[in-house]
Amino acid sequence: MDSNNTTSVENEEKFYTDAIHYWSSIPATIDGMLGGFGFISQTDIRDSKLLLKQLFNSKAPPGKDHALDCGAGIGRITKYLLTDFFHKVDLVEQNPNFLNQAKQYLGPKLQDKIGNYYSSGLQCFEPEESKYDVIWSQWVLGHLTDSDLVEFLKSCQNGLKPNGVIIIKENVSSSDVDKDEQDSSVTRPLDLYHRIFTKAGLDCYRQVKQRNFPKGLYTVYMFILKPQTALSEVTIENV
Repeated sequence: MDSNNTTSVENEEKFYTDAIHYWSSIPATIDGMLGGFGFISQTDIRDSKLLLKQLFNSKAPPGKDHALDCGAGIGRITKYLLTDFFHKVDLVEQNPNFLNQAKQYLGPKLQDKIGNYYSSGLQCFEPEESKYDVIWSQWVLGHLTDSDLVEFLKSCQNGLKPNGVIIIKENVSSSDVDKDEQDSSVTRPLDLYHRIFTKAGLDCYRQVKQRNFPKGLYTVYMFILKPQTALSEVTIENV
C-alpha cells in the first residue's frame, strides 16, 4: 500500500486473512452484505441503473453481452442490476459460503443469465482476456492493498472487450485514508483513487456521486474507467 496514505500493511498476509476471518462470521444475507444497512439497497441500485442507462446512451458504448461482478457476495448486484442489462454475468467472490448462497438467491429464473462462479480473492483473480463488456466492483476494493488494486485494475483491462469499461462504486473518505480494523479494510480519498487509476493506465471517463443515502454514511462515488488509449471524452459529475 501507499506508505504515505493508506497503510504500509507490514504484513499483507494478515491484512487479507483478517478480512477472510471477518467475513466468515457474516450472515449470507442482504443485511450482512451491506453491514446492517440493507435498507439502502434499492436506493443504491436505482442510481447504478441510471449510470448504466446513461453509459449505454453515450458515444461508443460498451456491448451488453457479458459482465463481471467483483466481490459479488450473494449476488445482490448481479440479481438487481447486471442481469437487467447483460446477457451473461459471471461472479467472483472470495467467500465460498456466499457463492453457494448466491446460487439459491439468484434462483432458477436467472439461471440462463448466470455464467461462471469464481471463488477467489480479487488480489489473486485475473479475468479471461477480452471477455467482458463491463467489469463491476462495488464495496470490495477497500480490501485490497494499493499495489494489489493497481495490479487488479491492470488485469481487468486485459479482460475488457473493445469499448469495455471498468465501473467502481466505493465509499470515499473526506481527506485521509480511514482504516477499519474490524473488517480489515480501508476507505480511500478521491485523490488517492485517481492516482491509483492513473498508475493502472486508466482514465476516469465519468465520476458520479451517489444520491440520497442517509446522513452519517460515507460519501459514495461511481467511477467509469477506460483504458487511457480508449478515452474519447471525460465527464466529471457530482449529482
